[in-house]
Amino acid sequence: MRINLTKKELVNIIYMQIGFSKRISEHLINDFFSLIISNLHKEKKIKISKFGTFYVRQKNSRTGRNPKTKEIKTISERNVILFKPSKEFKEFINSKSNE
Repeated sequence: MRINLTKKELVNIIYMQIGFSKRISEHLINDFFSLIISNLHKEKKIKISKFGTFYVRQKNSRTGRNPKTKEIKTISERNVILFKPSKEFKEFINSKSNE
């Protein structure tokens, strides 16, 4: 069972299933990801119906410790991207019929 799905594999799936050329398929995938990234950057939240919601949350700075050396350092504040799956997506994943 494969764990990662690459852009190249997505391009080949679109090429095989829809019939677009590989160049058009690649532009389609790149435009889709660019659209998601730019909207996340502007709006801080993007909802894809029946799939889920991506949103940006800011984490405050905090004190952390290196478990190996026990050295204490400050972890700077940063933005993180979170994903919350939709109800339909969760039901699909947990259904017995997709096994």
